[in-house]
Formats: sequence, structure tokens, C-alpha cells
Amino acid sequence: MAPPSDPKLDLPTPAAKAPALKPGPEVAGAARSRESLWALRKPIPGRLRLPFALALPSLLLCAWILLTRGENPIIGQLFLPSPGSVLRGLSDLFIRDQCQPGGACSVLDSYLLRCIWVSGVRIVISFFFAAAVAIPLGIVMGAFEPVNRFMDPIMAPLRYLPISAFIPLLILWLGIYEAQKIAFLFLGVFVFLLPVVISAIRQVPEELVQTALTLGATRFQVIRTVLLPAALPDIFDSFRVMNAISWTYVILAEFVNAREGLGYLIDLAGKHLKTAEMFSGILVIGVIGLGTDYLIRIANRALFAWREQDQ
Repeated sequence: MAPPSDPKLDLPTPAAKAPALKPGPEVAGAARSRESLWALRKPIPGRLRLPFALALPSLLLCAWILLTRGENPIIGQLFLPSPGSVLRGLSDLFIRDQCQPGGACSVLDSYLLRCIWVSGVRIVISFFFAAAVAIPLGIVMGAFEPVNRFMDPIMAPLRYLPISAFIPLLILWLGIYEAQKIAFLFLGVFVFLLPVVISAIRQVPEELVQTALTLGATRFQVIRTVLLPAALPDIFDSFRVMNAISWTYVILAEFVNAREGLGYLIDLAGKHLKTAEMFSGILVIGVIGLGTDYLIRIANRALFAWREQDQ
């Protein structure tokens, strides 16, 4: 007689678990690429940065060419000159000179280069004076609350006032010559730079300040050795925005009784309906703005390399 079978022995044996398939390097690489490209707040891969940066300018340039090409363009040359007309206008401005007959000429006698030089000098002078006033004042206002309470009722409203509204007052006070233009550019930079300096001083960690005071530093030593060095990278980085503001306001400044400068060039071209020259002046300002912005970024990295390493 056969012994009774053990129920445990009658259970079906589970099938051997199949090994999990690992994705190949191509699939894994594609997944990483999709994640790095569309992940929130993540930089795109280096190989895609240039195509993404050139995509929209290329589309706009193609649309510009299509709208202005041919003898009967969709948009007339008076309203939107073709890219070729703008380049020819830029060439004409560059080779046009201001040399007196029989006199010696220099590179600055080129009309376009002379305008660039005059506008650049006005911006540099006004920027220097704005920084010389806004940075010390902002440091004191950010470090000492009584000073901030005393000055803020006057300084805060300036940020919300249209700077162009001060042009008639500046003409009344300073006349219509160079001082008025420098003062206008100074005011345009100062009202935006001052709150940046105050904010940068206040964002320095309180632990650094208390540590310096515990070690016996005076208040002014803390400002000189803790607050100012810690805030300088943010202040210097804000110069990029101030640079953009300066090149924006220089156009308004040179609309008033100017004889030279990029703003004067654009205003004069507009009065004579030379649209191509207007576009050329705008193009020059854009290129100069991007170039100076790049130089400020390079200088920031060189001066404050320690901050780049910490981030």
C-alpha cells in the first residue's frame, strides 16, 4: 500500500524567475537626455545650448527676410527695411567721416565710431558717479537701520518715478548741454543701484556678523571685513543690469540738444525718415550692450572666483 502523499510535496514548483532585462546604453542615454532636457530648473546638455540659442534669432531673421524681400515686399522699406538695407546703412555710417578738407583724420573721425565713443564716455562718467554715491550710501543704509529709516522715505519713491519725467527739470536746473545728459544718466542708474546695494548688505548671513563681533571687531571693521566683501559679488553682478539701463537711457539723454552720440544718430535718422540708419543704430547699441555684458560677467568671475567655487 502506497503511503499517503505529503500535501506540501504536491504543490507545484514555482517557475524560475526570469532575469530582469537591463536597458541598453542607448536607452539609458536617451532617458538621461530627456530628463536633463526637460527636468525642472536643470541646465540643458552642452551640445544643445548653441542650437537652442540660435533657433529663435534664426526664425526671426527668416521672417524678416520673407517680409521684406523682392521689389514689392509685404512690408515696405519705410516701415521695415530689409536686412541688406540695414547692413548697407551701417556701412554708410561707418565710412562717413567728419574730416575737414585738408585736415588730419583719425579713426574717431568715422561718424559711427565717433557716436559710439561719445555715448560710451557719457555712460562711463555717469556710471562712475552713480556707483560712487550709491555703494557707500547703500552700505550705510543696509548696515544701520536708523540711517535707513531716515533716508528711505526719500529714496524709496524714486524707484517708482519715471526717470524721463526729470528731463524738463534737469534742463531747467542744468541747461541743455553735457551736464544735463550726465545728470540724467546718473539718476537713471542711481535709483536702481541703491536698493541692490542695500539688499546685498542685508543678505549677508547674520552668523558672520556676530562671529566678527564676538572676536572683538568694531562695527566699522565688520563693515569693511565682513559685510562689504560678502556683498561685493552681488553688487558687481548687478552692474550687468545697470549697464543695460545706461544704454537704454542714453537714447533719451541724447534726444535733447545733442550733436553727437548714438541717440542723436537714431533721432536724426528718424527725422529724415532713414529707417535703415535707425535700425543700424539700434543694432549697434544691441551689439555693444551684449559685448559689455559679457565683459562684466568675465570680470565678475575673475574677481570673485571663490564664489563660483562655492556654488
